[in-house]
This record gives sequence, C-alpha cells and structure tokens, in this order.
Amino acid sequence: MSFDGSFTHAMVNELQSELIGGRITKISEPYPNEIIITVRAQRQNYQVLLSANPTYARIQTTTIPFQNPPVPNNFTMTLRKHLQGSFINQIHQVDNDRIVHLHINTRNEIGDLEELVLVIEIMARHSNIMLVEAQNRNIIDVIKRIGPDKNRFRTILPGSKYVNPPQQDLLNPFQLSDFSVIEHLDHDFPNLEVLAGELRKHLQGLGIDTSFALAEALHQSGGSLQTKYTDFWQKFNHPSPVTTLTRQGKLGFAPFPFPPLQIEQHFTSLSTMLDQFYQTKVQRERVREQGAQLIQITRNELKKNRKKIKRLEKDETDAANADQYRVKGEVLMTYLHQVKPGMNQISLPNFYDNNQPIEINLKVELSPSANAQWYFKQFQKKKNAGQYIQQQIQNAQAEIDYFENIESQIELANPENLDDIKTELQQSGYLKRQTGRQNKKVQVSQPEKFMATDGTVILVGKNNLQNDKLTLKTADKRETWLHTQNIHGSHVIIRSFDPSEQTILEAANLAAYFSKARASANVPVDYDLVKRVKKPNGAKPGLVHYTGQKTVYVTPNQELVEQLRRNAKK
Repeated sequence: MSFDGSFTHAMVNELQSELIGGRITKISEPYPNEIIITVRAQRQNYQVLLSANPTYARIQTTTIPFQNPPVPNNFTMTLRKHLQGSFINQIHQVDNDRIVHLHINTRNEIGDLEELVLVIEIMARHSNIMLVEAQNRNIIDVIKRIGPDKNRFRTILPGSKYVNPPQQDLLNPFQLSDFSVIEHLDHDFPNLEVLAGELRKHLQGLGIDTSFALAEALHQSGGSLQTKYTDFWQKFNHPSPVTTLTRQGKLGFAPFPFPPLQIEQHFTSLSTMLDQFYQTKVQRERVREQGAQLIQITRNELKKNRKKIKRLEKDETDAANADQYRVKGEVLMTYLHQVKPGMNQISLPNFYDNNQPIEINLKVELSPSANAQWYFKQFQKKKNAGQYIQQQIQNAQAEIDYFENIESQIELANPENLDDIKTELQQSGYLKRQTGRQNKKVQVSQPEKFMATDGTVILVGKNNLQNDKLTLKTADKRETWLHTQNIHGSHVIIRSFDPSEQTILEAANLAAYFSKARASANVPVDYDLVKRVKKPNGAKPGLVHYTGQKTVYVTPNQELVEQLRRNAKK
C-alpha cells in the first residue's frame, strides 16, 4: 500500500499515542531532505523521521541508526534554535490528506510562550517540511524553498504566509455520514477495477491499492454495505501492519492484511514495518546516489581488465604459435633466390614438414632478405612476450578480483561506509584526491558491533580499510577471525580467546550475511586464530592469507543478524 491519506491517518494515530507531551531533545539531518527529531516521551527516546525525499516521503518513528553530517545546514540550525527543548502538544492530519501538523509549545527569544507548527507535506516530488508560526501562519523556514518563479500560486519561502495545498472537492472517508454515495457507486459499477477508480474520484486520500482493497471489501457477501464500509475504515484505527508480496513477487506494505496480497511478515507497529520495508530499499538508493562515482570507477576497471585478459589470452595463443614465424623465416632464407621483388605471397617447400608447401605472406615494400628478417623479429618478439603474458594475466585477474570485491562492498554498504571505499580508491590511485587533502590523516570508520547470545562481542568490517584495521591492528592475536571461503565478504572478529560453538556459528552467520553470498544457502565460512592471518607484502587492501583454518556451513539469517545487532545496543 502506498503512503496515501488513509495510511497517513493510521500513522498519525500511532504518533499521537507515542509523542504527545514529549520533549524535543535533539534535531539532525542525516540525509538531504530528511530530518530526525529525537523526542523524550513516556520515559524513552523516540527518533521521529520526517522525510521530504521525492521517492520515500513519509513520517514515522525509526530505530535505524544514522550519522550526522559534519556541518548542519541552515534549516537544521533553524529547527534547533526554535524547537530544541520544546514540547509537542498536538499532532493532527489535515482532513484525509497527506499533510501532518506537529504543534509545538516553545518560548521565543524574550521568553514568552508561543506555538509553532512543524508541517510535513507527503506529496512525492512536491513533498516538503516547514516551520510555521501558529498564530499568523508566517513561514519561519522550509527545507525546500519554492519561489514565485517555480510556483506562481503557492510561494513557500521564509517570511511568506503558509497556505494549504489546493483542496480537492472530495469526501473524507473517515467522516462520512451519508452512505448513499457509496451505495450508488456500488450499484452502478459492479466491476471491481471500475468501482475502485470511481471511489478514488469521490473519497479523499485513497491510493490505488487502498481503493482496490475498499472495492474488494464492499463486494464481499453478507452484511450491509454500511457495515462493510465502516469495518474497513475501522481497521485503519486499529492496524495490524504487514509487509506483503504481490503475485509478481514485489514487496509492499499495508496497515492490515487484505486479499489478494500474500503476507510476508507481521509487525507490532506501522513504524517498525516501515523501517523493515524501507531500510534495504532506501539504503540501496542512497548508496546508488552517493556512490555513483565509485560505482562508475568500479565498472570501468572491471570492463577494462576483462577486455585486457581477452587480449592477453589472444597474445598468449600467438606466443604459443611463435615457432611458425621462425620456420617461415628460415624457409625464406633458404629459398631467397626464388623470391622476386614485388611479390606479396609465395609458396615454398617446408623442410620441417616433409617439404609440404607452406604459404608465406610477403611485404612488397621489403626486400626478400628483409622479409625473412621480419619473420625472425616477430618470432623473437612473441617468444619474449610469452614469458610475461601469464604474469600480466595474473595481474589483470587480481585487479578483477579486487574490484569485484569493491563492487560487492558497495552493494552491501550503508551510505556512511562509502567514505572509506572512496579513501581506499584515492590511496590506490584509482580516484583523484581532493586538493589540499593529500597529507590529511585518514580516519577509518569503526566496524559494526554485534553481540552473541552468550554476551560475546563480535565485530564486522564493512570495507577493505575497516577489514585491514580490524584484523591486523584491533584484534588480539588469540581471538578468532572468520571469512567466507573463496567468496568476497567482511572480516569478522570474535572478541574471545575461547568462543563457544554457538558463538562461532552466530559469527559465521554474520560473515555469510555480509558477503556476496547473502542470498545463498549452505555458505562455507572459514574460521582461524588471528595470529595465523597474514597480509602478503604489497597486497591490496583487504587481502590476507591464512593457514590451519576450520570450516562451518551456514545459511544467512537476517532475523538472527538483527537480533545480534539489538543485543549490542542493550
């Protein structure tokens, strides 16, 4: 189901039960057009996400960790100035539209109590977040400024009056008292698809999937039309959130189960469900956006080296046949008297093959003797090349392995992990350094921390720089190191000198999950003492050799990974 007005209604109910009376303690903008407000309410902290992202606009509470940018932008500073330490006294939705108002009690610069409204409009590419004075509706600041040159009818700039988006002349489905409209629609349009379309024309805040679900509910046998209609909307007031799968296998979400969607997973709250739904999807998009340069470099290097190997393999075949050039040169020298100037080809008896005729191409601009010398030079050139081609093939294959590893790290990365990958490519000369940063000390981000069921700490590197630092510097030589066998993936360290078998299996699951084999079953994972893991001289970042390892086989389990992650936060 889309984040339409009906879903917004359910979400506002959930936020009201959690946040009313809460105190705003922290404000951050971890990503462009997204604000995280930390609210202390009911003796716990809630992270409230306000997103004006064109693709993933929404409001919810979230438990997904984030990192602040080093320098906050102007809108974040404005929110901190006006809202830090203030209290949320009301949250409401405008009709059944995708507009939510957070009414906040705060004090102005002279200490007088005033009310401000944090407005979030969830409208795809027109989504926006703005801070407005409740009394006179003046806009204090906005995350996306819209001047008259962009919209003549609705200017959204600091100092201008806040005006609600244009209203549609539609009925609020939650406040419907006259059901004759629904009865007529149900009678006049028995076709499910047509009825869903007509419902969208008459009821406010219905996405396509919501209208289809309502049409399906109205067509159910038994009960009066009014009862079926009322029961359907009551489910938004008491949701039982689920992620769903369509017949085509596309993942979606809904505030409650409804046919024909297949239920993927149940959740205790709408926000928990959205965290699960958006985490992978949004992370992939952010990585794709922020890591576009890294992805392009990786693809170019892979393409270049794969073409290089094909070319080298052809040269290797030529080198293996280098002897034919020597034979032709010697045959030409033997029968020079038969070669006439201006000939471009000649057939001569090959004394290396029972005097069978051999066709020899000639260069008309060269003398007979010079043609023979050309064949001798080609023989020597290809013979010498053959001694280095195999090494060049190995070097090119090592580059392919390295960039396939980088590619898998980008695929599995969170946006905050991309800086380390960028630094690594700069250090290796694949990416040009920014001016003035050559001598700046590199700060490698920390590996992710997990905790096994028995309380043992497990650390997981997310890129080559993290892996090298974790394995070669951070880990004690007596601790246990894990890595997927012959598969690109993370270095994993169990911070114990004598880990239990269960802890080894849980760490192996992490190693398999944070590898290219995440979607596979029965993944082999090697484990060894850190002291037996060595980095070869001159090896690329992340590459190590090890001996004396043991191997376990696991199937990556996302639920287990999330549980180990939660254990570490307790």
